Amino acid sequence: MGITAEDVSQRLKEVMKGLRSEFGGPEFEPHITVVGAIRLNKADALQKFKSACEGLKSYTARVNSVATGTFFYQCVFLLLHNTPEVMSTSEHCNAHFGSKNSTPYMPHLSLLYEDLTEEEKKKAQEKAKLLDESISSLTFQVSRIALYNTDTEDKSLKSWEKVAECNLD
Repeated sequence: MGITAEDVSQRLKEVMKGLRSEFGGPEFEPHITVVGAIRLNKADALQKFKSACEGLKSYTARVNSVATGTFFYQCVFLLLHNTPEVMSTSEHCNAHFGSKNSTPYMPHLSLLYEDLTEEEKKKAQEKAKLLDESISSLTFQVSRIALYNTDTEDKSLKSWEKVAECNLD
């Protein structure tokens, strides 16, 4: 029997909870961002989302390492291998949303959102590895995509809401 998406989700949530208990930060669902924040009205966003979903297939994501970034929304994360499937999913969605990335796409799954010092980030990175020793080599299936209404100024994430979701074939 293989590991299910629920198993992976539960493992990630445990690691995220363990990090929050020591380093703070808001609670959020484990996710891989494929299109960054863009301004659209709800109807337009929904229509673009539905059309993007039609051409997508589920794909495998493989973790490369536990990494740290330079700002709140990329504090501690799982860096994913930038396989053709992973990269083309982001390109496909960005094309449907008419979004142009100013920086190259870095596929990642955030574990902690917080403003930490470099020293604290290193500690959080090590703690993530201790909380789940095989998290750095995790492989899982991505079979759902969701559209969220987010306010990136709201670091509590309380205003964030899921607008729509679709299952990938």
